[in-house]
Amino acid sequence: MNPAIEEHFATNIYYDRTFACDAAKILPGEYYFTGKEMLIVTVLGSCVAACIRDRVSGVGGMNHFMLPDSGNDADSPLSASMRYGAYAMEVLINELLKAGARRENLEAKVFGGGNVLRGFTTINVGERNALFVRDYLRAENVRITAEDLNDIHPRKVYFFPRTGKVLVKKLKQLNNYTLVKREQDYAIRLRTSQVSGDIDLF
Repeated sequence: MNPAIEEHFATNIYYDRTFACDAAKILPGEYYFTGKEMLIVTVLGSCVAACIRDRVSGVGGMNHFMLPDSGNDADSPLSASMRYGAYAMEVLINELLKAGARRENLEAKVFGGGNVLRGFTTINVGERNALFVRDYLRAENVRITAEDLNDIHPRKVYFFPRTGKVLVKKLKQLNNYTLVKREQDYAIRLRTSQVSGDIDLF
């Protein structure tokens, strides 16, 4: 692995005392990847996260995204929301490949898609996100080795890219509405943002 390419989109790096290692916390719309012995963590409601790694080299990363509600375009294969989801997945996969991962060695574990935005939208955002991430990885021939999708509960996900280990904690009770508010704000931003940038796939 190129030592100059160790991590990306490091928005919140801290030392996790529970697991005694460095950790990166990602929020909606973010991703992180690394080849180091560390942890990537996120909290998911309706959003989904794909934990993707090269099972040989241990280079791996996680994204955290939601398909925007783009009106009635959900059934169109070229819908804006599908393009957004594909972009979110391609960014992570492309960064892993540039960091030395090999496409044939990629494997994924996928999480989230809980129905936690009930009443905020007429569609089941979580279910739509879960369906998308499964379909996308199947189309890209990336094997899903584990999943915990749908349900009604938010999840806290801990991913250790070097080993591929994932720990998931179901959040049965939310003492505050920070997560729901964060996802509602994210969903609103997605409605007004444009998918931009060119992705080179290897």
